[in-house]
Amino acid sequence: MTGTLVLAGTPIGDVADAPPRLAAELAAAEVIAAEDTRRLRRLTQALGVHTTGRVVSYFEGNESARTPELVEALAGGARVLLVTDAGMPSVSDPGYRLVAAAVERDIKVTAVPGPSAVLTALAVSGLPVDRFCFEGFLPRKAGERLGRLREVADERRTLVYFEAPHRLDDTLAAMAEALGPKRRAAVCRELTKTYEEVKRGPLDELAAWAAEGVRGEITIVVEGAPEAGPQDLDPAELVRRVQVREEAGERRKEAIAAVAAEAGLPKREVFDAVVAAKNAAGK
Repeated sequence: MTGTLVLAGTPIGDVADAPPRLAAELAAAEVIAAEDTRRLRRLTQALGVHTTGRVVSYFEGNESARTPELVEALAGGARVLLVTDAGMPSVSDPGYRLVAAAVERDIKVTAVPGPSAVLTALAVSGLPVDRFCFEGFLPRKAGERLGRLREVADERRTLVYFEAPHRLDDTLAAMAEALGPKRRAAVCRELTKTYEEVKRGPLDELAAWAAEGVRGEITIVVEGAPEAGPQDLDPAELVRRVQVREEAGERRKEAIAAVAAEAGLPKREVFDAVVAAKNAAGK
């Protein structure tokens, strides 16, 4: 018989949030694959758990090389527990390759549900949560980051991102440029930890705040694009939407027509806004 791969959620901050089954699975596992073995040791000590299984590291740098080894252990009947530093394995953390390989071999995969920074940030953001999409980390290079954001400029679902604190100000500034400076957002910092903070406001104000320097684990929640009607869109927003489409490869004529259709406006009105913007810019 083959073994079982157990994906175990770990606390995103407060160790008291550890799911009750986590301690039992840590104690029972024959192999524990941990993103950081030192953090695993601190977690087991905090939970008062004595592990007897073999502990191996499993992180981004060795994920590809170690996956076959773990799959063979699973194929041999072992119960393998995968834990990452915080939250759920596979969600912007190591795990996907192992899950895919286990599924390919018809090995059982199950999970110990646990805390999630994505869902926690959504819940406290004050933004719509009925429909959302998780975008993970944005590219580090400025051009690629801006391009990725422009791809979701018209996305109506709430957007959730992870970001490193030292890139937060640049990311928020790029969001303000690509999504609109007045798009509402929430920056969730150090969730469930001692210095937890949720900063809410329009993207341009949040970018100015972040320019002063922010520390800690960051999750950003951004409201989706509004279902705008003619009364909701000023000329600058019409021009921005046309530019987004042009930069995505559409010809200006088609971009103007598409923006006019989605806004419920005559094409002439959008065309005039684009021409006026060009004249104002001296082009």
